[in-house]
Amino acid sequence: MKITTRFWISLIFSLPMLVEMILKPWGFMLPGGHWTMLALTTVVMALSARPFAQSAWASFKKHHSNMDTLVAIGTATAYFYSIYAMITGQAVFFESAAFVTTFVLLGQVFEEKMRNNASEAVEKLVNLQAKEAEVLRDGKYVKVPLSEVAVGDQIRVRPGEKIAVDGVIESGSSTIDESMVTGESMPVTKKAGDHVIGSTINNTGTFVFKASKVGNDTMLAQIVELVKKAQNSHAPIQNLTDRVSDIFVPVVLILAIATFLVWYVFLGATLAHALIFAVSVVVIACPCALGLATPTALMVGTGRGAKMGILIKNGEVLEKVNEVKTIIFDKTGTVTNGTPEVTDVVGDRDQVLRVAASLEQSSEHPLATAITKAAQKADIAPATVTNFTAVEGKGVKAQLNGKTALVGNEKLLDDLAIDEQWQDAMMDLQKAAKTVVVVALDNRVIGLIAIQDAPKPTSKAAIAELKAQGLQPVMLTGDNHVVAKAIARHVGIDTVIAEVLPRDKAERVKNFQKAGKVAFVGDGINDAPALSTADVGIAMGSGTDIAIESGGIVLVKNDLRDVAKALELSRKTFNRIKLNLFWAFIYNVLGIPVAAGVFYLAGIILSPELAGLAMAFSSLSVVTSSVLLNRAKIAPKSATA
Repeated sequence: MKITTRFWISLIFSLPMLVEMILKPWGFMLPGGHWTMLALTTVVMALSARPFAQSAWASFKKHHSNMDTLVAIGTATAYFYSIYAMITGQAVFFESAAFVTTFVLLGQVFEEKMRNNASEAVEKLVNLQAKEAEVLRDGKYVKVPLSEVAVGDQIRVRPGEKIAVDGVIESGSSTIDESMVTGESMPVTKKAGDHVIGSTINNTGTFVFKASKVGNDTMLAQIVELVKKAQNSHAPIQNLTDRVSDIFVPVVLILAIATFLVWYVFLGATLAHALIFAVSVVVIACPCALGLATPTALMVGTGRGAKMGILIKNGEVLEKVNEVKTIIFDKTGTVTNGTPEVTDVVGDRDQVLRVAASLEQSSEHPLATAITKAAQKADIAPATVTNFTAVEGKGVKAQLNGKTALVGNEKLLDDLAIDEQWQDAMMDLQKAAKTVVVVALDNRVIGLIAIQDAPKPTSKAAIAELKAQGLQPVMLTGDNHVVAKAIARHVGIDTVIAEVLPRDKAERVKNFQKAGKVAFVGDGINDAPALSTADVGIAMGSGTDIAIESGGIVLVKNDLRDVAKALELSRKTFNRIKLNLFWAFIYNVLGIPVAAGVFYLAGIILSPELAGLAMAFSSLSVVTSSVLLNRAKIAPKSATA
């Protein structure tokens, strides 16, 4: 039976007794009296509380105790004693057994709600694969299901299509977007002899490649396997309640037995009175509040995080956040914007952008898109060109207002007269890890356009905040060393590990874990294994579904400054859980001497009914404590603090 079903059964059958408890001072009694309460509680015990007894028995056989042990003993004691009390004409407290079950199940419902956000990462990864491929069969290209593709098959890929499997290009060329797998920010130009990766996207040209890896051998399949292993390797968080209960439960049972023996054997009390004291001890110790301590704080903490644009997907990360020493960042789409954009224009800005945009408006190349966007932003309208042609390996050429215009890479310089100033400017831009586009008109260079996947405006401040908290930032990327170091230097990251393949990212994370807990921040498919392997995975909300599913925390606003806020919120939520557990136990510990009759001579007696009420008040205090988490200040240290 599902936890939610058990909870609703328990709640429905407990409500009539709750109504009686509230209205009893005004003379309200349930029809049928104790017999009705017996019937209602029997349903709760048989259907809702039974798994607690099964869990307690299983723990007992292994010589352990957990929270379920106290729940089972407390509810069973309350139930069976109430039957005895009903027969002997004593006060009953069936409602305590029912309420304990309901409160504890409420806590478990909250926990299950958190667990239902369980990762669907593997399934989403698999869905990224191409569903079919255009394969050469009997001299003709035909579309076949991916499962029928074999090593050695010749596969044709058109612009905009996904590459089906890993392989080597045999003919044709194109630019391929590999960012989702390798982390490379710029599209990669591929020609005959170059390797291609399955599930990456072909941008511009048509080519034929020979399949070299299919099925489970492809890079994507290897990433799937890595995510599976990483997710399965996570040991479930050991509940603080269970750790304490391992000691607390035996102590409570010993105290309850001792209470009965002292009153019945040594003090000569009646069997009924001795049982009342013993049962009161068990009931007051029953961990109703403990069952709510963790899930209520989680619900409030995650709810507040959601309002801030920070999604905490599970409670496991909270315990680990306090011990995080290193924060590892992916580059593309995490520290940077994730798309190429114009950062510098050398020369007459308007003229350079007009000439470049005029030629590039017909191109589908991603760098061309960056140039046309920059022209639009500057309100520069492109002119009409004629005789547009591509210059292989160099760029594009066309006639503009009767003059020959050229836009392309530095290889264009071989055909042009160029001043030393242009060469110096180009070298400076390349040292800054920027891609340089040369713009020429009438056989002379008129300007340079620098394009880069630029850092997000907030990245530098975010890194400074984390450093102020004593954390070590690291950049881990599949991009090349020059680009990675330039970006890292700009945002303030000192440690850079570049040109790392997706399958190696998780291993790099494990190396850092040898020195302490590690958080990983990423957004791409290639980051999924690292996000799952890290103690705390933080995914950017603009990232791929797989990255989001693999992370324990998601930053909806894609602002790296939220990393510090997420860590602070996680710490405060976990500290609130510990505070709740402290108060829950303190309540019980302080109430046990009273329940045992230590203050009997002073006229202070805690009957089972009052013990049940105290238990309910304890639960209320824990819930109130959790709600107060909404008022906690989440203000990470600034770099200047």
